[in-house]
Amino acid sequence: MQKTNAGNFFEDFTLGHIIHHATPRTVTAGDVALYQALYGPRFAIQSSDEFARALGFERAPVDDLTAFHIVFGKTVPDISLNAIANLGYADCRFLARVYPGDTLTARSEVIGLRETSSGKGGVVWVKTVGINQRAETVVSYVRWVMVRKRDAAIPARGPSVPNLPEVAGEIHVPDGLDFSRWDFDLAGSPHRWGAYRAGERIDHVDGITIEEAEHMMATRLWQNTARVHFDQHAAEKGRFRRRLIYGGHIISLARALGFNGFANAGLIAAINGGSHANPTFAGDTIYAWSEVLDRIEIPGRADVGALRLRTVAAKDHPCADFPWKDSEGKYDPAVVLDLDYTVLVPR
Repeated sequence: MQKTNAGNFFEDFTLGHIIHHATPRTVTAGDVALYQALYGPRFAIQSSDEFARALGFERAPVDDLTAFHIVFGKTVPDISLNAIANLGYADCRFLARVYPGDTLTARSEVIGLRETSSGKGGVVWVKTVGINQRAETVVSYVRWVMVRKRDAAIPARGPSVPNLPEVAGEIHVPDGLDFSRWDFDLAGSPHRWGAYRAGERIDHVDGITIEEAEHMMATRLWQNTARVHFDQHAAEKGRFRRRLIYGGHIISLARALGFNGFANAGLIAAINGGSHANPTFAGDTIYAWSEVLDRIEIPGRADVGALRLRTVAAKDHPCADFPWKDSEGKYDPAVVLDLDYTVLVPR
């Protein structure tokens, strides 16, 4: 009797199915250090216990994307072990901050299914929540992924595509925080919420080249078992014949690059939507720019506001004056990420 897990194929998913993902993960100071080593973020609120305590945190929280990666990794063996590609995200909200010592678990619900035109696979939509040891939801998001079929001859059920919001739900500001105590000198930038304008575009200037060892370490760190990321023998049978870089790796690199221009945007409130427009491989150099889509008032808060940003990352192409979409709205082949997200910024 076979006892190993070959993962779910497209025909194994059914609408409404709830999946409780294995392997709870206790976040450690080691995770924080490795995140720093892999991506190099410089946001003060995650770098300094004293900076965070001055605002009302018990200490420096882990980077919001660390929590996202850990929860995402829990889902891979059940959702995307047999993925062709992870396609996008929507309605992602960060609802409670995570600290070293917290333990995270995850569960997902299948909310949409659609077979591809080739009949060789299909797109699966899932809503995932990450929960801490106090049964608090720390992150909630929808993602959709293209998954292979076990047998292309098996007809698929009728398509069911979910309606997803353009903007994630209500902005959550952690209780007990006072952003009027923000130290702009220590944070590294004088630019408050009011300094930004809708339509403003900021080139983050620097580039980061992805090394093979780094993305392999990141994939293992997040316990992401998708074969497309680390099994070269399997990759050689696929479309690209190379291991793909985990899409979350690109998100974190682009976010770290965004410090140059948004140093005071240390907390992510939501990811409204995101697409991995083209694949990334080891050796590619990632650049990024961001556009301010909206400046959002938070009711009852005079100390903090929100910015809705679009961050575009490109490989091997600096982003200054970059025509990232053509006249028909198609992404340039160099574009690897189009991320719409909301950050908190002191006023």
